[in-house]
Amino acid sequence: MWNFLRRISLTWWIFIGMVLGVALGVIAREVGHPEYATALRPISTTFLRMIKSIIVPIIFGTLVVGIAGHGDDMKRVGRLALKSLIYFEIVTTLALFIGLFAVNFVKPGIGVSLKPPTGGPAGLPGGEQPTFASVLEHIVPQSFFEAAFQNQILQIVFWSVLFAIGLSQVRGRPKEAMLGFCEGLAEVMFRFTAIVMKFAPIGIGAAIAYTVGHAGLDVLKNLALLIITLYGALVVFGLLVLYPVARIARVPLVPFVRAIKEPALIAFSTTSSEAALPKAMEQMEAIGVPRRIVAFVMPTGYSFNLDGSTLYLAVASIFVAQAAGVHLSLGQQLLMMLTLMLTSKGVAAVPRASLVILTGTLASFHLPVEAVLVILGVDEIMDMARTTVNLIGNCLATVVMARWEGEYDDSRPFVTKAADAA
Repeated sequence: MWNFLRRISLTWWIFIGMVLGVALGVIAREVGHPEYATALRPISTTFLRMIKSIIVPIIFGTLVVGIAGHGDDMKRVGRLALKSLIYFEIVTTLALFIGLFAVNFVKPGIGVSLKPPTGGPAGLPGGEQPTFASVLEHIVPQSFFEAAFQNQILQIVFWSVLFAIGLSQVRGRPKEAMLGFCEGLAEVMFRFTAIVMKFAPIGIGAAIAYTVGHAGLDVLKNLALLIITLYGALVVFGLLVLYPVARIARVPLVPFVRAIKEPALIAFSTTSSEAALPKAMEQMEAIGVPRRIVAFVMPTGYSFNLDGSTLYLAVASIFVAQAAGVHLSLGQQLLMMLTLMLTSKGVAAVPRASLVILTGTLASFHLPVEAVLVILGVDEIMDMARTTVNLIGNCLATVVMARWEGEYDDSRPFVTKAADAA
């Protein structure tokens, strides 16, 4: 029996926890004592505190390594790096705006009735209405440690970027030592996240029980609508952004689709872009992209070109605001999108790390972070789609950069391993 339980994956345990939480919430409401379910809130709060403790070190470590760690490569490849970064920022910005439009059009969070947290009105961190001056003042921290203590994500990002730029100009052992520390910090925090996630089924079950006990079964309809909104937005992104980019760059669509089919299936089934990375790089070389371009663009893309994850973050963050009954002005939503665009760099390629980014952003904007636990109950379904879009977007970026550099080999036919063996 014990061996059977150990073989159950974390994903299935999360689903089991969610089902048990729903059942407990329904039973508590049926017997007329919803407090039996809502009393479980401290369990979900404990899990949420563990997640929040990850935010600052994981963002600092990944951002510093992502910027300073590529410094030498950027100087060597120069033009390719600049073109790649411009392309990445344009495409991910379009992904954010498509997600923003979709969630405002469908409004999947309306009707959930989550309570916004106490401690200040929602919107711009600190509660004030956004102006250009207040945004500038908020971005710059007085102290890194004060910003870390308050989980002010935008300030952490600003300080980390400046630190990384300064580190990229250092040479020798001091740079190696700091990069080694930041790489170690990021790696440890990813493992820390994996440990915390083992508590996820209990924390999510408690959160779902509290939510159903408090708001009833209507919340499940909203979660289904959230999934539909995300999938629809990802399809629109593919049709309105990725497909036109492929046509403009004269990407051979049939060989490209054949090449990405297997890596995309790996990404979809494992919900991990990294699991599909080796096969994706091999396939891009097979259709004519030079190795030097694949070797630079693909790994860099996993830090700066996470189209699916950034679109998901836009949808999920506004969903929470809608669920809390908080009206965010266009300026507040744009500021939130800027925060998400910056904080998602280098983190979202790791499974469940989008949860960390979303939690930090919601906390910064005084929105109920408890909603993340409700979303996490169906996060596996959404993660499969956004991870697949991340992979496809990065594969397309390698071909686009090869075209832009004039180095794409049109004469090289795509041949699968099966065909080679035959």
